Amino acid sequence: MGRRLDADSLLNLLKKTPALEPLYIVSGDEPLLVIESCDALRAAASQAGYTERISLTMDARSDWSTVIGATQNVSLFGDRRLVELAIPGGKPGKAGAETLLKLANLIQTQALADTMLIISLPRLDKTSRNSKWAQGLFEAGTSIEVTSIGRPALPRWIAQRLARQDQQLDNATLEWMADKVEGNLLAAHQEVQKLGLLYPSGQISGPEVERAVLNVARYDVFGLRDAMLKGEPAKALTILTGLRAEGEALPLVLWAIGDEVRVLARLAASRGAGHDLTAEMRRQRVFGPREQLLRQTLDRLPAQAWPAAVQHAHDIDKLIKGLKVPGRLDDPWEELGRLALRIALVKKLG
Repeated sequence: MGRRLDADSLLNLLKKTPALEPLYIVSGDEPLLVIESCDALRAAASQAGYTERISLTMDARSDWSTVIGATQNVSLFGDRRLVELAIPGGKPGKAGAETLLKLANLIQTQALADTMLIISLPRLDKTSRNSKWAQGLFEAGTSIEVTSIGRPALPRWIAQRLARQDQQLDNATLEWMADKVEGNLLAAHQEVQKLGLLYPSGQISGPEVERAVLNVARYDVFGLRDAMLKGEPAKALTILTGLRAEGEALPLVLWAIGDEVRVLARLAASRGAGHDLTAEMRRQRVFGPREQLLRQTLDRLPAQAWPAAVQHAHDIDKLIKGLKVPGRLDDPWEELGRLALRIALVKKLG
């Protein structure tokens, strides 16, 4: 209890031992690594006999009594239960904070027999991290800190992912790839997977990589993101339709759009409070061509539009998990289109 790991340490630990803790807290702003950590825990739980799975997405306005109910309702068949609790905004509110503290106490007193909890959070700010609910969770469970992969470390990260496919690139090509994906880990992951499909094991030449990255025609989540930010609604919907047809994973598409929406909401709030926008962009790891796109988007949309957009993304996450959301369509792909249009259709202010 009270152990802290990084994402790689978690994966190595799960390979070495089948023993699982009753509580894991996964937090960070790298969507891909958060998803991979939760997937690894989910797979380990399944191997360990946790056959019943309950998934909940909560925020400050949610009915938190459902969380306690999910952990205490006894299965008719005596199955071991996995409860996944996502708090995308990182702010549980008063009722949520009290519930999380209660959960931490139940874990520490071993009152949750045959139940394993995975709680996923964004990177917590200092105030949230020092809150009673967060400290209670950290003391009761194992926390996985998903650290950001900055631009300097990205070539090495790409090389490690390629090595899993028994593929290698020279240093210059690794640097070129890191530049092309603009420091975005999801984009880098997508390009690594593409190279695994196109080329055999072994060394891949620079020209081969450039042809794959630049000339392979396919829809990608970052094209969708850019069309949305540029105010190109028709293109955004065309790309979204292509992603759906190609079988792209819904959670990754939502992460690409939703993460951008959350970053823009933070930037809009910071600018509204009179803070320096450039400095805030650096804190949010916004660089290069993406910076100009985000500035243009902030100029097109009023600041009050962003809280609703963030909530829309949270609602889509619930739909993906199979939950009903009042006022939303049942098809999360349709709601993703609505979210993209919410941003792409707004004209320049003034």
